[in-house]
Amino acid sequence: MRLSVMIEGQEDVTWAHWRALAATTERLGFEGLYRSDHYLSVEDRRERGSLDAWGTICGLASVTSGIRLGTIVSPASFRHPSVLAKLVVTADHISGGRVELGIGAGWWESEHLRYGFPFLPARERFDVLEEQLEIITRSWAPEPFSFTGAHYAIDELDARFKPLQQPRVPIVLGGRGAPRGIALAVRYADEYNTPLTGPERCAEIRRSLDDACTAAGRDPTTLPLSLMTGFVVGRDEADLHERGRRLAQWRGQEPDAVSALLDELRPAWLVGTPDQIATRLAAYEAAGVRRVMLQHHLYEDDPALELVAGLR
Repeated sequence: MRLSVMIEGQEDVTWAHWRALAATTERLGFEGLYRSDHYLSVEDRRERGSLDAWGTICGLASVTSGIRLGTIVSPASFRHPSVLAKLVVTADHISGGRVELGIGAGWWESEHLRYGFPFLPARERFDVLEEQLEIITRSWAPEPFSFTGAHYAIDELDARFKPLQQPRVPIVLGGRGAPRGIALAVRYADEYNTPLTGPERCAEIRRSLDDACTAAGRDPTTLPLSLMTGFVVGRDEADLHERGRRLAQWRGQEPDAVSALLDELRPAWLVGTPDQIATRLAAYEAAGVRRVMLQHHLYEDDPALELVAGLR
């Protein structure tokens, strides 16, 4: 199983934190360091701040040497597709070809309203996403193109520079297995990523991807499935409960209800000792998941990453 670290960057993660996280991720041999793309705390903690996702990735690209970097995932509603395509190519060049674009339709209505981004009905958000995927992929292609859609118009664009990675920067489409998202993944993506999902549902999504690829004439093995999910790990039960207590505090919950919190998280998270998490990862692998982005909420807790680093 391929393992990467994923950070909820909108929860007060400073540049000093990012530098430290990148160093730890490289030191422990994880495949990559990924971050959310939000401007407002999804825990509804308004006192917490966020640095821009692609600004952060460009910075990290210059101070790392081996890990892959990217978003899980960037909402199509935040940026014009030409701007996003250019940001990703910039990060690709700075990193020497180590970035991936995770992209989705967007969902956190509150941050859209507060920052002034349009928050369209779900069908229209997917229309925007589809147009963005076409514009971004064609911007990275060798030949000029024009495009006219309901939301964007492009006139004879030959966007330079092109990505270092060929044929293009990998695109990871985020979703929960809805038919339209799967159809877009089959058409445009190099990977499909689902969040906070148990092995049984992952197996269902894998079957849907297989069926959609086959119907479209695409080899299903060219569209791997990945998972982004949280984890709580401990050397033993006492250590596990201590991390659970700290997670509860971080989430603004009562720290004395740790057992109930861990039971609530178990269906969709990785919870337990390293051996227990290894067993859970094997279940995900059997369900067709090829890599896992470990959502590291307690991002200053390097020992937690050390406990799971050897499970790759």
